[in-house]
Amino acid sequence: MKQYIWKRVLTGALVVLFSVLFNFVLMRLAPGDPTRLLAGKENPNPATILALQERYGLNKPIMVQFVLYIKQLLHGDFGFSYVSNRPVLTIIGERFGATILLAVVGLIIEITVGILLGVHAAQHQGSKFDTILNGISYFFDSTPAFWLGLMIILLFSSTLHLLPTSGMYNVRENYQGFRRVLDVGYHMILPTLTMVVLNIPYYFRITRSSVMETMNEDYIMTLRSTGMPEKQIFRKYVLRNALLPIITVVGITMAYMITGVAFIEIVFAWPGMGRLMLNSITTRDYPVLSGIYLLLSISVAVMMIVVDVVYAYADPRIRYED
Repeated sequence: MKQYIWKRVLTGALVVLFSVLFNFVLMRLAPGDPTRLLAGKENPNPATILALQERYGLNKPIMVQFVLYIKQLLHGDFGFSYVSNRPVLTIIGERFGATILLAVVGLIIEITVGILLGVHAAQHQGSKFDTILNGISYFFDSTPAFWLGLMIILLFSSTLHLLPTSGMYNVRENYQGFRRVLDVGYHMILPTLTMVVLNIPYYFRITRSSVMETMNEDYIMTLRSTGMPEKQIFRKYVLRNALLPIITVVGITMAYMITGVAFIEIVFAWPGMGRLMLNSITTRDYPVLSGIYLLLSISVAVMMIVVDVVYAYADPRIRYED
């Protein structure tokens, strides 16, 4: 098991390195030049552009820039933002907590509700409950995040005047202590609701399909023929085996939680990583984008290793030989 984990760590490191290289090259080959934006959109001074390219090393070949960037990373230096001239790690650190808060709260709710609904629908296959939930899940699964967010704002904020439209807290009141926690929670309701409504159908259908497939296995039929109670069969054999595909889905979702809430953060002006990433793309802020992509690739590699380990403990049939 240990040898397998070390192999996966090595593979993950290579994947991260390739991902950083791919994104590094792709960003610089994309249309647009950050130095032209920094020098001014209207009639930029060519001398200023050349000076900025020299300062940030953008006049060097791409592979030379990449080697210099890797050396910089090995010293724990993520560079400075072209736009704000602040350390990239500081900028990401300021936004990371907001994204994790929104993503984790939404993830816990949508996983719990989605799995419970999926299990109940699988146990009552073909019932009105199952049919209605299937129709609702396909409707919301095909709904764009930004459109649903805008509709929720129109309903709960513009029409009913119940909840705030944007932001993470009330900047005018500047609450402190427990009042601030309540204020953040108050502002989280609409973005969390949007994310949960969009993602519950995903976990619902995965759980429903997995449970139904497991219930139709031959060994489940054998257990039923022995007279074992249905509840015991479901709790001890069906549910445990049906959870394996769900573990994979949850792991992938957690790995991509940074970008998964990007559109929701934009619609609700939530100060998180998603908005930071899209703003950095607009301004061609290469160091910030590289830092975000590095963080994303590392999270994907780590979560894939965690999923494999959880698989081995969740299912005794799975063993990774040393």
